[in-house]
Amino acid sequence: MRYWLVMPAAGSSSRFGAQTPKQYAALEGRTVIEWALAPFLGDARCAGAVVALAAQDRRWPKVAARLGGAQVSVARGGAERSASVRSALAALSARAEPCDWVLVHDAARPCLSGEDLDRLLTRLDGHPVGGLLATPAADTLKRAQGEGFEVAETVDRTSLWRALTPQMFRYARLCAALDAAHAAGRLPSDEAQALEWVGEHPQLVAGNPGNLKITTAAELTLAAALLRART
Repeated sequence: MRYWLVMPAAGSSSRFGAQTPKQYAALEGRTVIEWALAPFLGDARCAGAVVALAAQDRRWPKVAARLGGAQVSVARGGAERSASVRSALAALSARAEPCDWVLVHDAARPCLSGEDLDRLLTRLDGHPVGGLLATPAADTLKRAQGEGFEVAETVDRTSLWRALTPQMFRYARLCAALDAAHAAGRLPSDEAQALEWVGEHPQLVAGNPGNLKITTAAELTLAAALLRART
């Protein structure tokens, strides 16, 4: 099989609390985005990658230079994640076939393991829709109310999962789902939601909880520990 990688990386990282966007934060000798790209750029099944960047991004050229001969194209990112993903998909229009698989992975997820990537590709290869890595909710969940965030109720976690990335869908179907969402003025929080809105039921594939997304400096420290333990 083959697949294309799309990586939205145009966010401002407002919650990260640093001048450097989280995808360019230093992490164990690389930037976060380099770690996020690594499992795919080292995979022979990956036909190519597109990173969607902010218009004012000045940090990517240094990263691209360190990647050497890796085939990573650049697209103009949007104000929202779904717009960045759609822009990157448009950049693949001359190369991707309608039935090709596309994997969308967060630029701020540096700890994806090769085992999780292989499991996703194997489980979904023959699936009619596609799906995503996810982990079952393990903590007790509370719904808040009011400005003081008082507990309104405890939520049954039996069927709840945390969505991770990569998320894996057919090229044409993902493009159509995002176009339908945008035409309706809707902004999906991830690619699976766009497919859900057109009546599809993506497959959940159990992934490692260590595939964390960097949103704060504390999570950057945790990611460093995970990467050190892996080596």
